[in-house]
Amino acid sequence: MKHHDVIIIGAGAAGLMCAATAGYRGRDVLVLDNAKQAGRKILISGGGRCNFTNQKVEPHQFICGNPHFVKSALARYRPSDFIELVERHGIEYHERDHGQLFCNDSAKDIVTMLMTECEWAGVKVKLRTDILSVNKVDNGFVLTTSNGDLSCQSLVVATGGLSMPKLGATPYGYKLAEQFGLTVLPTSAGLVPFTWHAEQKARFEALSGIAVPATITAQDGTQFSEALLFTHRGLSGPAILQISNYWRAGEAISINLLPGEDALEKIELALKNHPKQSLRNTLSHWLPKRLVEALFEEAQLDKALNQLGHGEREQLAQRLNHWSIIMNGTEGYRTAEVTLGGVDTNELSSKTMEAKNVPGLYFIGEVMDVSGWLGGFNFQWAWASGVAAGLAV
Repeated sequence: MKHHDVIIIGAGAAGLMCAATAGYRGRDVLVLDNAKQAGRKILISGGGRCNFTNQKVEPHQFICGNPHFVKSALARYRPSDFIELVERHGIEYHERDHGQLFCNDSAKDIVTMLMTECEWAGVKVKLRTDILSVNKVDNGFVLTTSNGDLSCQSLVVATGGLSMPKLGATPYGYKLAEQFGLTVLPTSAGLVPFTWHAEQKARFEALSGIAVPATITAQDGTQFSEALLFTHRGLSGPAILQISNYWRAGEAISINLLPGEDALEKIELALKNHPKQSLRNTLSHWLPKRLVEALFEEAQLDKALNQLGHGEREQLAQRLNHWSIIMNGTEGYRTAEVTLGGVDTNELSSKTMEAKNVPGLYFIGEVMDVSGWLGGFNFQWAWASGVAAGLAV
């Protein structure tokens, strides 16, 4: 039976980062994955450009049952550390809105960089390998795989979550955690578009492709100001993906279609300056005409501004600044960028990612109950948690 100091299950962002970190410490490291290719989720991220981190990463940008858990790893491996690695490999990148960093060329550059680091650190990566069983023994773990039996002193679980099943996502990491007595918190799709109810679909489906700036507020008061996109199936765009992490089934979301502006003031000013202008023409200066026609009744839109009563104008303003809507649900794991929930962080060391009650067993990346905002935060968690475990195994 071949023995390694460290076996890492999962050749994704966290797993490869952990492998290189441990390998550089002189550890004998083997990475196993059932896929044909390493870093498959990295390759399709950011529209194929990989939003690999964010200039400004703070603990409050992560959702976790224990909000303090992420602080240690994030403080010890910062965005600037990963940027330095990217620059050392000559990868050109650019910054977009809100401090998001993307490759100029291709996400392949990040996978190549991680695989190169693993190679330099003496790490072996074995793909197309299924793990059939894992057992704890006195001095570590024994794994039965489709390519033979293996043993290790430290076992790192970097299997990711349930998002994007077409890329091979499975609940394997959660099952392994439960096998060793760890609590797995309920999971759900995060950073995911919303879907229409049937009657909403009939009304709004024709708006597919329209994007507008918006501020969206969840029932708990969390809000994001970014683009809102109408699709055939429902609502998407960065603002919706962000708010989906804070939404629960059956809750309304509030949409402000004129962010930073007082709709009633705008209507009153238009009334003063153009009393005979139709409501349709007035609103079409502020929002796409098709959206205006879907949001308001035809009869109302045809009225001149001076035909609208004060109460009517207030209602219009309310709809523009506080459009409350209850969506049917989300598109689920199929299009979700992350998985909310996972291995309970209260059972892990925030310094090393080791299970408190199972010496030698580590969990990193998306498999645990840590989910970041859209914009490079989940990758930064993968790098930081991977390095934290890599320094400990």
